[in-house]
Amino acid sequence: MAQSLADMRRDYTRDGLSEAQAPAEPFALFHQWFGEAVKTEQLPVEPNAMTLATVDADGRPHCRVLLLKGLDERGFTFFSNYDSAKGEQLAARPFAAMTFFWPSLERQVRIEGRVEKVTAEESDTYFQVRPLGSRIGAWASPQSRVIRDRAELEGLLAETEKRFLDRAPQCPRHWGGYRLLPERIEFWQGRSSRLHDRLNYRQVESGWLRERLAP
Repeated sequence: MAQSLADMRRDYTRDGLSEAQAPAEPFALFHQWFGEAVKTEQLPVEPNAMTLATVDADGRPHCRVLLLKGLDERGFTFFSNYDSAKGEQLAARPFAAMTFFWPSLERQVRIEGRVEKVTAEESDTYFQVRPLGSRIGAWASPQSRVIRDRAELEGLLAETEKRFLDRAPQCPRHWGGYRLLPERIEFWQGRSSRLHDRLNYRQVESGWLRERLAP
């Protein structure tokens, strides 16, 4: 097993990333790369899937895959249960990192920064466009809590469905959005012989500073 893992490798030859291709600020480049990922990545890959890393009150890291659901000049938005493990971690230490990986394009984007909750209005607006099953699930699931078995979860779901038989579920107070306000965004383009291109954008007092990092 160890030998087979050591032999697993892929040479990246699809593209490069030069300073001439990169704008002075990172959001335009992210929009470009994301648009290309949407066109290129094949199902079941979700181009808006990203790994979110948080740290708990004891300094221990945690990560999981989530879906990006919003992007503007302020930052990157995702949604969750505020009472979940990640919600508790973000309440204790409001910083996070997210990583996007688009294998077909041999690209990766790493983002780090402070996290804040979005407004209740933003959370409600997104909640209302979710499928009905997802809205009911947000009420039914005590996310990250220990439950006895699948039957318990299905029982909670059945109770919640009865609760909303004659009315549409509204956004619960324990559920909503977070926005990561980026302080650093790194664009990684795979290159041959592991000599990858890495352009790093770092926030400074005057705006964004672009730097090339050694692979």
